Amino acid sequence: MQGTTLSRWTLAYFAAAVIFLLAAETMMTLGFGYPAAALRAPQTLILVHCVTIGWLSLLMCGALFQFVPVLVAGPIYSNSLPLPALVLILAGFAALTAGFLQLAGHLPATQPWFLAASVLLGGGFVLVLWTLGRTLAAAWPLNLPARFVAIGLCSVAATVTYGIVFALGFGGYADAPILVGIRSRGVPLHVIAGLGGWLTFTAIGVSHRLLAMFMLSPELDGASTRWTFYLGTLALAIVIIAGTAAVAVGAGLDPVLLIAGVAGLATLSLYARDAMRLYRKRVRPVIELNSRMASIALAHLGAVTLLTIVCAAFGLLERYAGALVFLVCFGWLSGLGLAKLYKIVAFVTWLECYGPVLGKTRTPRVQDLVNEPRAIRWFWLYFAAVDAATLCLLAGAPLVFRAAAAAMLVASAGIALELVRTRRLVNVEAALRLPAGTRQPRLLFALVAS
Repeated sequence: MQGTTLSRWTLAYFAAAVIFLLAAETMMTLGFGYPAAALRAPQTLILVHCVTIGWLSLLMCGALFQFVPVLVAGPIYSNSLPLPALVLILAGFAALTAGFLQLAGHLPATQPWFLAASVLLGGGFVLVLWTLGRTLAAAWPLNLPARFVAIGLCSVAATVTYGIVFALGFGGYADAPILVGIRSRGVPLHVIAGLGGWLTFTAIGVSHRLLAMFMLSPELDGASTRWTFYLGTLALAIVIIAGTAAVAVGAGLDPVLLIAGVAGLATLSLYARDAMRLYRKRVRPVIELNSRMASIALAHLGAVTLLTIVCAAFGLLERYAGALVFLVCFGWLSGLGLAKLYKIVAFVTWLECYGPVLGKTRTPRVQDLVNEPRAIRWFWLYFAAVDAATLCLLAGAPLVFRAAAAAMLVASAGIALELVRTRRLVNVEAALRLPAGTRQPRLLFALVAS
């Protein structure tokens, strides 16, 4: 457990991600974007990409830089490339936001913001893919959790490619017929590849290992887990490959989405079965806060799956698409992300600060770095606010939605403060805080031994 097992810039990704989460919740509280504006309005597009790129993607990238080496039991390809990748993604998001403000008429249409966003975001994610891809390639053949991540990386490549096509179209740079077809009808593919492939499928693979690690449950590598991988990969391949071909030639998307949806539903059913098995077979008698809150996020994944089936059966998917995407982003992905972030920050901080002196002096436990009785109130407030906000979207109550978003903002800020307190060792008793041979961790990066 030496410093070489740490990712130097994971905490910087986490800090940037949390800032984007708070910014998105502030926008919703102030009535910026959906539901105050239409789903495809420029204001909504800013809000959506603040959540998906700024919050969820940066969170996922930071977690993967730390845990892909754990999954493959090998070193990360580069501890330096994540920093320029982060800078490029942040600059690309700023350019993308400027482009959307151009569409809304708030900035003059004289600067090539969408072209700049395409180059910067594309470059940033290429560095992410190169770093993680080379790390995975060095560990070939891959174990099952790492294979989930590999498919997730293919999905983010597709998501970014769709996004570049859309951005270039907004900027007037992509008028080839095939690109026009993708631009006009490919939004569902962009959303599914991003939320379903990059974020959810990767989260499934990583959570298999993290839930087992943090609850001391047996590793899952049986038939149901393998079929979760096979069916999920099939669903994503149908969406990305067949879906892209369909929109490019002007064919209908409904058959593609139906077949992929059936495979996706089977994937989620098997994942739910595996997750319940991990909780039942755990060795740890008392479930820590992060695992308890992860179970609430998993319940939200089940709820949004059932709601999607009901809406599809009654022809209401288009009407309630905003509410369903909101619940996926904030009930499932953000709920799981915040729960695991709470544990990962404590784990990384403990590893960095106390790992080098473990066995040489008395050190605190990982759990001593956190205060669960205080933090759990923020998590319950967060999930209650998300549920209230979802009901407001389903009922068409935008003003009450803003109040629920404000409660989400307060809860997220409370969780963020807990993360800072963990990183600053505030919860550790003074006698154990900094024994000989240790030093105060930096807030935004880990000190990695060479």
